[in-house]
Amino acid sequence: MKRIILIMLMLYVHTLSAQQTEITNHHISSYFKEIEKATKRNIKLWDKQLYQNILLVDPKTRQVYSNTPDSANILTLQHGIYSGKLPENINIANTALSWSGKRWAMIMLPLSNHKYDRINLLAHELFHTLQPELGFQQYNKESNHLDQKDGRIYLRLELEALKKAILSKSEKARQIHLAKAILFRKYRNSLFPNSDTLENQLELNEGLAEFTGLIISGRNHKETTAHFRNEIDSFFKNPTYVRSFAYYTTPVYGYLLYKKNKYWNKEIRPDANLTDFFIQQLNIAVPQDLKANSLKSADEYHGQLIFKEEILREERIKKQIYEYKVKFIEQPHFEIHLKKMNISFDPRNILPIEEKGTVYPKMRVTDVWGILEVEMGALMSSNWNKISITNPTKISPNKVEGDGWILTLKDGYVVKKEEKTGNYIISKTE
Repeated sequence: MKRIILIMLMLYVHTLSAQQTEITNHHISSYFKEIEKATKRNIKLWDKQLYQNILLVDPKTRQVYSNTPDSANILTLQHGIYSGKLPENINIANTALSWSGKRWAMIMLPLSNHKYDRINLLAHELFHTLQPELGFQQYNKESNHLDQKDGRIYLRLELEALKKAILSKSEKARQIHLAKAILFRKYRNSLFPNSDTLENQLELNEGLAEFTGLIISGRNHKETTAHFRNEIDSFFKNPTYVRSFAYYTTPVYGYLLYKKNKYWNKEIRPDANLTDFFIQQLNIAVPQDLKANSLKSADEYHGQLIFKEEILREERIKKQIYEYKVKFIEQPHFEIHLKKMNISFDPRNILPIEEKGTVYPKMRVTDVWGILEVEMGALMSSNWNKISITNPTKISPNKVEGDGWILTLKDGYVVKKEEKTGNYIISKTE
């Protein structure tokens, strides 16, 4: 059976003004002390010690800093910090991973200058290291319906309602907006069979992780509401929502419930339906006629503008999908079959291509055959067993290049052309 380890680049992208431009041991040490203090202060959140093994990695140099030693002694102790070079076969991302005999939270440097954002990110990834122990699986399947017009419309309306709920001054107003948010969600799910299950899986995975990061960050109520407002507005600018929505939905519902029930998260079972749980716990009434009530309520949340923008986007995306289908499916291309794959990518700009798979504009893949680095698009098949890219333009013994991609081959593997199809493949040398 093929073993696929999925590594997603997280959604913390800061401007240069918000980043540290110089990394020093003093900075690294202060980061470790900061997150250790914050997790210990909030240990009751999960009744577990969240402060575990951390890898802070400079993606440009692969220099890595840790708060603990690795089992293979790759990292050396200097001035109270373990440091070294991360091996080339490890993809760099904000993620949880198993490496050198331990489970780690990996976070890319530089970290934000803003204390709350730093702690939020570190705590999010530390939750993922604890996730298996808590019984939660790491589902990462795309909610592809959220790249379709109606899926995007009613997600945007839900988030606009959540934004108003979090900014409301009165409990009455907050409940009204919460009810509208759930209304838009339920109507969206009614339009796309099984979409509630897909969304719920990512919310149990990334949603709970982001809620954990939010609470451990230590923001006060005013700072939290400003954070949600800014984050949701920023989220709307993402090219796609299929893998990133849960970072913005679950934390808002969870935070509002946290104000009433501080440890609601410990009541969640691994197979829980978060939507039903929030409806019950937040005393939300859902009307019978979802369509009529959704259409009636849309204008209160910028509905006309959202409908107009999504109709225009749908026409633009249709052209883009057509071009990708020609490029990666219909014309001769390079098919790379996956055996024991690790992948890192940015989940904010992927594009589902019907039942054929998903295009990832940028990705880095390691497998038994070597390392593939893509800068201008690749199609991942629906069942994650192959990647399609354009045919090579330059082939040498251990390095193959094409339009926007580079493949570094391990010894014992070559790239060859199939005469029948005109496609290229990787095969073992005889």
